[in-house]
Amino acid sequence: EIDVLDINDNPPSFPEPDLTVEISESATPGTRFPLESAFDPDVGTNSLRDYEITPNSYFSMDVQTQGDGNRFAELVLEKPLDREQQAVHRYVLTAVDGGGGGGGGEGGGGGGGGGLPPQQQRTGTALLTIRVLDSNDNVPAFDQPVYTVSLPENSPPGTLVIQLNATDPDEGQNGEVVYSFSSHISPRARELFGLSPRTGRLEVSGELDYEESPVYQVYVQAKDLGPNAVPAHCKVLVRVLDANDNAPEISFSTVKEAVSEGAAPGTVVALFSVTDRDSEENGQVQCELLGDVPFRLKSSFKNYYTIVTEAPLDREAGDSYTLTVVARDRGEPALSTSKSIQVQVSDVNDNAPRFSQPVYDVYVTENNVPGAYIYAVSATDRDEGANAQLAYSILECQIQGMSVFTYVSINSENGYLYALRSFDYEQLKDFSFQVEARDAGSPQALAGNATVNILIVDQNDNAPAIVAPLPGRNGTPAREVLPRSAEPGYLLTRVAAVDADDGENARLTYSIVRGNEMNLFRMDWRTGELRTARRVPAKRDPQRPYELVIEVRDHGQPPLSSTATLVVQLVDGAVEPQGGGGGGSGGSGEHQRPSRSGGGETSLDLTLILIIALGSVSFI
Repeated sequence: EIDVLDINDNPPSFPEPDLTVEISESATPGTRFPLESAFDPDVGTNSLRDYEITPNSYFSMDVQTQGDGNRFAELVLEKPLDREQQAVHRYVLTAVDGGGGGGGGEGGGGGGGGGLPPQQQRTGTALLTIRVLDSNDNVPAFDQPVYTVSLPENSPPGTLVIQLNATDPDEGQNGEVVYSFSSHISPRARELFGLSPRTGRLEVSGELDYEESPVYQVYVQAKDLGPNAVPAHCKVLVRVLDANDNAPEISFSTVKEAVSEGAAPGTVVALFSVTDRDSEENGQVQCELLGDVPFRLKSSFKNYYTIVTEAPLDREAGDSYTLTVVARDRGEPALSTSKSIQVQVSDVNDNAPRFSQPVYDVYVTENNVPGAYIYAVSATDRDEGANAQLAYSILECQIQGMSVFTYVSINSENGYLYALRSFDYEQLKDFSFQVEARDAGSPQALAGNATVNILIVDQNDNAPAIVAPLPGRNGTPAREVLPRSAEPGYLLTRVAAVDADDGENARLTYSIVRGNEMNLFRMDWRTGELRTARRVPAKRDPQRPYELVIEVRDHGQPPLSSTATLVVQLVDGAVEPQGGGGGGSGGSGEHQRPSRSGGGETSLDLTLILIIALGSVSFI
């Protein structure tokens, strides 16, 4: 029988060159972790004897022997692991056999056989990687407990407020952080801000308004997804920067509906205040009063103003004013607002009535009906109400020794003038009086006057009156003598008439309407001169006179006329020249009749106007 003696010709070897062990970081010191055993095909003392590990402070090696003599190693944890400090530990694990310990293989030294020389010790190694498994032993941590952010108001939704970042050194779900609002956040802040759970992005989700709140506190928590997660907290202090987004506001507390036009300068008519919800210059307000008005602003306290009269008021120039106040802040760009009030100016009786003209010329046709309307005077008063309520009257005066009130009257309400009598142009051609308009103002009524000139207009109501030649004493026709030897153009007489009317109504025309046989006579229609047109016929019976009907007609509409009969008696006698002229056949051809009864009467003085009643006057 031959025994084959083992020699240490095989080193120990591990199943894998790389061994990996996973250990929770929560493992406590003293915990053992079995390792993969190495294999050595040698036997006896050449077989596997020990395990060694790279010296370190975390682990030690404990080699155990099984009942069959095989040895195995256990890794013993010497101190706590911290994955966050070191997630992987790498060591060299060495398996050592028993070579080099002297003696041969099994049975060496027995049976007379000679022993083997000592064998060299052999080792085998493997890379031991210890992976520290995470346990949720870390709380997420923010970079800082309080963040301060400034953000303009009116920032649109979606505007980034801040990118929050909380870190958790754990791994996996233990280190996966989610963000949320904590229970400390106010409901309003929750409405205005949005938070991304995964990214920690805090953004605007509502409408920020500095005037609502200049500061918002946003409380955020972060926690991992591991078991028994503990949240971490931070506070985001959002300071809202004011923007000039609010126009000033004007509030009137007192407004007088009316102010007297007699109010002294400085009289208060309104009180108002201004506010602006913005801050600093955006909230500083300046006020002005628009327009050219007799009012001004007066500042009493900060942002409190009064509107006062600046100059005396005149209701007649303006009975109401629209006062517009403009309030403008000092922002960029500036915002403004305006507000208007209506102020009425109450009347004071400071204006006397005024007639439409200072003098009225009123034309009234004579023979008017008593009580007839003749004119209407009109006055105005720039005041109002009772101060402008007018009453008309006529001021007392005398006309031809009688009171004016017997001639005319006036309606006190409307200024209508009425004639109280029938006027006669031939008796009264014109007269004047004064009318007054008086208001009903108080405490002192005011009055104004005007002059009324009544001009009587002539009416053709008088027929011409023939005043020469004169009729006989008993109303017999006037008589004139004509020499039979009178030459053509001989002036027999001059008919004279008067008319009490005026103008065309008194312009007279003379004519022969009957008795002018053979047109022996001619009459100047303007002067009334009656002359011979030819010689008296020789066969004319001298005892038979001419009876001429003379008519005097005016130019009125319609015309009036009067007639008179003139008896012309033929006589024999010498013809004497007139006015120093030549004889019957010389000079101008004008001849003067001889005097009646041997020269007892003289020629008629035509400048003497006698107004007489002629029995033969008729009206056509």
